[in-house]
Amino acid sequence: MKIVTIIGARPQFIKAAVVSKMFIRKGIDEILVHTGQHFDKNMSDIFFDEMGIPKPSYNLNISGLSHGAMTGQMLEKVEEILLKEKPDFTLVYGDTNSTLAGALASSKIHIPIIHIEAGLRSFNMRMPEEINRILTDRISSILFCPTQTAISNLKKEGFENFQARMVQSGDVMEDSALMFEKVARNRSNILDILNLRTDQYVLATIHRAENTDNDQNLKALFAGLDEINKLTPVILPLHPRTSARVNQLNIHTSVQIIEPVGYLDMTMLTSNSKLVVTDSGGLQKEAFFFNRFCITLREETEWVELVDNGYNFLAGSHKTKVSKIFMEIKGKTFKKAHNFYGGGTASEFIANYLLENYG
Repeated sequence: MKIVTIIGARPQFIKAAVVSKMFIRKGIDEILVHTGQHFDKNMSDIFFDEMGIPKPSYNLNISGLSHGAMTGQMLEKVEEILLKEKPDFTLVYGDTNSTLAGALASSKIHIPIIHIEAGLRSFNMRMPEEINRILTDRISSILFCPTQTAISNLKKEGFENFQARMVQSGDVMEDSALMFEKVARNRSNILDILNLRTDQYVLATIHRAENTDNDQNLKALFAGLDEINKLTPVILPLHPRTSARVNQLNIHTSVQIIEPVGYLDMTMLTSNSKLVVTDSGGLQKEAFFFNRFCITLREETEWVELVDNGYNFLAGSHKTKVSKIFMEIKGKTFKKAHNFYGGGTASEFIANYLLENYG
């Protein structure tokens, strides 16, 4: 079996790492294609070597363009690779422009598509990610869904009537988080550098455009974080673009802002925090994987099971709501009574499923 995997952002490499390792173990031939969508200085040879991630066979270096231009160039280049490699399947992850471009290129030349993280929905059509995931699901042949909620979403959209297999596989992101936490404990010294102790700080991130590009939202969120910081120190790794917006708006904050950190350092900060405050989709789940509550700075989330069962709390961009939720949960003990995401077995399940059904 030969699979061409299309990835374009660091989170996709992290997820692909565990799947690629399992493919190697099971004897599945995989060719990695990096579109270059997110240029990341941390994506160096050291990153691949330290984390044991296979290096891409192709790097397209397509980044810094509009959504249309980026997706169009990726579509053209990925098609060339697929025609050359002639794989049995094209595999894509999640909801980026790289995901959609890989799926479209494959569908045009009739190569079956495997979509890992299928069926996720925020029901917010203003998000580019929502459009990407809906379109990718519709043209995919094998839909590996991380949760029962994702399966239910697809059924509501009529996928039982389409020529696609819906499979609840668990979430490869949990596989990655559990594997790289062990690596992080040995390689990261971020807690020592910042003089942090376990359960004695709150980890926060803000990066979504709906928050960073909205003056009122951004000011409200920092006001909410300042309220939390009065009781528990807040650590905020801040992207340079968001930092520039903070300076433009002359926002003064008491929280500790630090430079963006790599994946291993972020894993240590998450797994040792008291709780997490974020607008990131991935970090919401990682908080759960590491037994931490999460306050989500959005009006909706793809991970409704975490909200429904009291692990994740939606605060939007409301100062009072952010601080109020913190006060309500800061003394609670996290008790993980659910296994929503497979418990770290998704990668093996996916590899075995492909071999048993298509090998």
